[in-house]
Amino acid sequence: MSIPNEALQKSGPNLLWPLVREIESQALVAQQQIGLARTQMTSKQREQRLVKLTMSEMANLPQDAVVYEGVGKMFISLPVDSLRQKLEGQTQTLEGEVDKLSQRLLYLETTHKNSREHIEQMLRTK
Repeated sequence: MSIPNEALQKSGPNLLWPLVREIESQALVAQQQIGLARTQMTSKQREQRLVKLTMSEMANLPQDAVVYEGVGKMFISLPVDSLRQKLEGQTQTLEGEVDKLSQRLLYLETTHKNSREHIEQMLRTK
């Protein structure tokens, strides 16, 4: 929205307040999404720590150890190497998801900041 200040001043409050409300609603949506993104990021980081802890515990196991994976209400026996590969894949996936969430969080924080600055600028020039 790049309406010149002169046009805003000529039109008066009839045009200014709807613009302020629109920008304010965008800022509110961005703020809600920031909270959601932070929650998701915390959850993914917790899951990442759990996978890393499991991998560190498995590092001490011999190759012929019996390991089990939970499947619903049951457990299945897996070779140690198979479970390690699966956990490494989960680690890479989680790292990618955390990176995407951090980029989204940065975008949302920038959007929120810009919206607030626009509102303040519009109210100052009134």
